[in-house]
Amino acid sequence: MWPFTTLAQAQAWERAYRSSGHQSWHRDPGRTALSFTRGYLGFTEIDRVSSRTVSGRHARIGVAPTGPESGTAAVIHLVRFGTGPDAPWEVVGTDDTTFSLTTPAYGSPVRSPLVTGGRISGVDESIRVQVRQPSSEAPLGTSACCTPAGGDDQPWNVSVSFSGARDPVLTVIASTGGHVAEVERFTITAVRTG
Repeated sequence: MWPFTTLAQAQAWERAYRSSGHQSWHRDPGRTALSFTRGYLGFTEIDRVSSRTVSGRHARIGVAPTGPESGTAAVIHLVRFGTGPDAPWEVVGTDDTTFSLTTPAYGSPVRSPLVTGGRISGVDESIRVQVRQPSSEAPLGTSACCTPAGGDDQPWNVSVSFSGARDPVLTVIASTGGHVAEVERFTITAVRTG
């Protein structure tokens, strides 16, 4: 999903790293998770790692905004992309508990407008959905702000239109917040351009 869209890109980074130490953050799952959250998603207030579990080629990194009342916004799942000792970490999704994005299914082909949905637990939640691609800084589409939701394990759905998709893989992001931080929880999935 991110930061590399092909194995060839990841291998090119490995060669550059070995020759010059280029972008060493790709070797650290925590730094990669924060770069994904702050840089790619644009959630700049999420600026710390709240948990870290690394097991073999998989890592699960909790990220959170700074503040005494802020909890983990998401647990980002990363895997090593490639087989070499310097294989970089790649974001592949989130481990979801109280906020999930299950529609569209991971890896499914999509078109605009995109119907999204999942389940949420919480009080007075406001869900916003974005569609992004790695080759663009701006979102390809953002839902109207914001869809009210809440309760205990309740379904939610949001429709979002998008345009300008050029990359083969897109990232769909659902976020909620506004109580103690702009983004308090988020969930992602990867889809294919259809």
